[in-house]
Amino acid sequence: MRRGAHAACALLFPMEARLAYPPAQRNLSAQQFSHTPPSTIRLLPMAILMLAASLDVQAQAQDNSADRSLAPVTVRERAETAEGKDSVRATETTIGKGKQKLRDIPQSVTVVTERLIDDRNLDTVKEALKNTAGVTFLAAEGGEEDIRLRGFALQSTGDMFIDGMRDPAFYERDTFNLDRMEVLRGSASMLFGRGSTGGAVNQVSKAPRLIDAHQVDVTLGSHAYRRVTGDFNLHTGENAALRINTMATEAKNNGAGSSLDKNGIAGTYAWGIGTRDEFSLGLYHLNNNNGMNYGLPWIRRTASSSAADTTMLPLDPTAYYGMKSDYNDGSASMATLAHVHRFDGSAELKTQLRAGKFERDQRAGAIRLAAAELQPGGVAANLGNFGPNTVLRRGANLKIQDMDTVHLQSDFSNKFEALGVRHELLTGADFAHEKKQVYGARSAAQGGAVPNKPTTTVGSPNDGAWADESSRVLRTTSDFDAKGWGMYAQDLVQVAPDWKLLGGLRYDSMDGSYNTYAIPNTAAGPVTTTAYRQKISEWSKRLGVLYQPSPLQSYHFSYGTSFNTSGDTYSYSAATVNTPPESSRNIEIGAKIDSADKRFTTRLAVFHSTKLHERNTDPELNIAVLSGKRHAAGAEIDFSGLLTSKWEVYGSYMWMPSAKIDIGAEGAEGQGTRPSLTPRHSGTVWTTYQITPQLRVGGGLNFRSSQTPNRNPGWSAPGYVTGDLMAEYTINERYSLKANLTNVTNKLYADALYTGHYIPGAGRLFQLTATMKF
Repeated sequence: MRRGAHAACALLFPMEARLAYPPAQRNLSAQQFSHTPPSTIRLLPMAILMLAASLDVQAQAQDNSADRSLAPVTVRERAETAEGKDSVRATETTIGKGKQKLRDIPQSVTVVTERLIDDRNLDTVKEALKNTAGVTFLAAEGGEEDIRLRGFALQSTGDMFIDGMRDPAFYERDTFNLDRMEVLRGSASMLFGRGSTGGAVNQVSKAPRLIDAHQVDVTLGSHAYRRVTGDFNLHTGENAALRINTMATEAKNNGAGSSLDKNGIAGTYAWGIGTRDEFSLGLYHLNNNNGMNYGLPWIRRTASSSAADTTMLPLDPTAYYGMKSDYNDGSASMATLAHVHRFDGSAELKTQLRAGKFERDQRAGAIRLAAAELQPGGVAANLGNFGPNTVLRRGANLKIQDMDTVHLQSDFSNKFEALGVRHELLTGADFAHEKKQVYGARSAAQGGAVPNKPTTTVGSPNDGAWADESSRVLRTTSDFDAKGWGMYAQDLVQVAPDWKLLGGLRYDSMDGSYNTYAIPNTAAGPVTTTAYRQKISEWSKRLGVLYQPSPLQSYHFSYGTSFNTSGDTYSYSAATVNTPPESSRNIEIGAKIDSADKRFTTRLAVFHSTKLHERNTDPELNIAVLSGKRHAAGAEIDFSGLLTSKWEVYGSYMWMPSAKIDIGAEGAEGQGTRPSLTPRHSGTVWTTYQITPQLRVGGGLNFRSSQTPNRNPGWSAPGYVTGDLMAEYTINERYSLKANLTNVTNKLYADALYTGHYIPGAGRLFQLTATMKF
């Protein structure tokens, strides 16, 4: 980070080091991390350091535990871990506010296991999400790339979670500390509060286990790609363990025009594992110092083409036309304290407290076709005259902001008999305090400096042009401060041998304030402050019916509601501050069916999601009113598991034939049209086959049909299919090699869409990973 990251590293890494190493081994000082600029950390020395430290710690742990007997909980830990690490199939989830069997959740859930993440080299949460159907990406204004699920906003409404707690900030999430990723589809405000119209994504962190097990992965690949990850689990006591995960990644190009330079460390120490009172303390820090391909412009096919007749530029996706001085820095730092109390019987109370600090400093620019007078011959650029001499201009798109969060939640679960029926009760409460501060750059007339960004040509990618971004003078442009709390209760009742009924209710209250700080266009002051405040409260409901005629079959019907406040995007305006929350509902009928040997699972569902009261701007009053309505309806199928003892498959597919803006307003996407980012077909399939005890091969496809960029009338980006291949050779129990080839055909496609530009998907990439376990 160029702004504030070193302080965060100095704060977190020494604490991690003290947890990771006993006093005798602290000569591997954490100061080496905190005082070394992230951009100078080299991957190979880091791998050697991690390996040496871990071997020393392992030797001491083995000496201390020579006469230690294994408690029964150790066996349970190994059994549970084997499913996610060694299989693409999952049978349990924690996305429902506690560990539940997937068959007992009357709603669609897709689980991306650690096995699938490793097989396909899914280094980021975005890449992992591409392995679930119905997910699309908005290349939003300001570079805040949003995630859409069933066409509804996901990330911009704060519907990302880590271990069941909200993870609201915008940053490039990495998978180095993920055990799995869970996607709950459809309205879920009863569980999580505001947002959750399209669904919710829960990132499940790697947890300490009562074993000594360590793994180091080193990956080399195209465009000087280098990545080292370490996963070290130390059994430190009879019921205590420490787990540390580390990562460093560098690449000149990610295959889509952006350089990579990031590193992270996460550590969790847990004690009382499996006992009546279990505690854990976790620390997490991620540094992103990446480049940024902000986006390339759509181009008209001919000189007479309308805005609806545009397409992508015929360019290699690795081509970069931004400034060499552009960057996309960010950091995420979190500390989490958790406690689980197990009562007699099956009752359990889990409490978590997390404090987070997030920083973002983006200096980049959208690429646009220069005006006609700057083009060869003075003619506007179109696909017919597009060539090496076509002139491109570079924008100045800054996004500089800090965010601080505190989340506290407590969840109680119990299974009991009452009134002659079996109950599974889940109830809890949560509190959130979120603060965000946004900065802008002063213009020259306001006492600042505006670095010059020269034009470039299509034939001159990576031209090395530089602007002094440090010369910009920043000021605070806005801040947001909100406190919210909620409480909920849900009961799953066994009303008959094969039937269960689910009912849940949640109440939320939120108090948010937002201030903007304006200055004149031609002077440094005075500052004009405009303050907004909104208080809202809302109820959310969840109903479901489960029919389970056998241990292999579960059929469900569900109805759920959700709401979105004006403050979901951490800002208000005169038009929105007095607008009530939007409301949505989801109706779903589905099934989960296991094979007779319980090694293969199929999930099917049909759904109808409706945003009943969508914000639209009244053109006469210039205020937001809840006059809009849209819906999305379709069918989904997920399948995962073993077809034979050697053949494993995973797939996720969504067909969404019906999606429509039923009621629109001026300035919105057109009434009667299909909403943006709602492809009719989307999904992925992955399969592997164990040819010999040592050799395993795999392959898969990712696909999306055509979809419309937001506010781009009448035009759709073409659909695409990309193919991936994998081969893994296990030398012995300790060593293995794996080769991945992604986007085998080097398919050109638009990965994230916006009105005036798109971000291309990564081209063909080759990566080779060496794994060592000890």
